Amino acid sequence: MQFDVYINPNKKSRDAYPYIIDIQNSLISDIITRIVIPLGKLSDFRNESMTKLTPTIEYENDQFVLLTPQIASIPSSLLKNPIGSVDTLRDEIIAAIDFAITGI
Repeated sequence: MQFDVYINPNKKSRDAYPYIIDIQNSLISDIITRIVIPLGKLSDFRNESMTKLTPTIEYENDQFVLLTPQIASIPSSLLKNPIGSVDTLRDEIIAAIDFAITGI
């Protein structure tokens, strides 16, 4: 579901990007991929200075950066068991995506 959080299924990149957020609207379910944005550990991405594009997100009592420029699609089959949700941060996530597209 939209804004569900998953453990990054890619073991090679999981250290840098421990979680991914499914941002795709649930109405778009007929395709085999989902649009996701990775979360990077704030301590690893302190140089990301565009707070509107890469807002800091608190999840599981830790600080992460929403790495909007790294938006991607992955096979939906890799997203089996969400471990949580950040739907309360919907406005911030949509604002970051909108900023990436429109610059506003």
